[in-house]
Amino acid sequence: MSATLSDLSRNELGDFLRSRRERLTPRAAGLPAGRRRRTPGLRREEVAELAGIGVDWYIRLEQGRSVSPSVTTVAPPLL
Repeated sequence: MSATLSDLSRNELGDFLRSRRERLTPRAAGLPAGRRRRTPGLRREEVAELAGIGVDWYIRLEQGRSVSPSVTTVAPPLL
């Protein structure tokens, strides 16, 4: 089965969000260092909270699942 343009776009958005999340440190995002981290970057829950969206929505976006976010939903995590 070949991927459609929308499939590719969702995967690209997910890759972009994941790469930005992995680059950010809690300090850079204004969060306390807190608990030990197994991987670098922010947790998905932290990004969702900072973006003002639900964790499930953020996970769906990052995983490239079919969702229809509005511009106001997508714009905050990209900043």
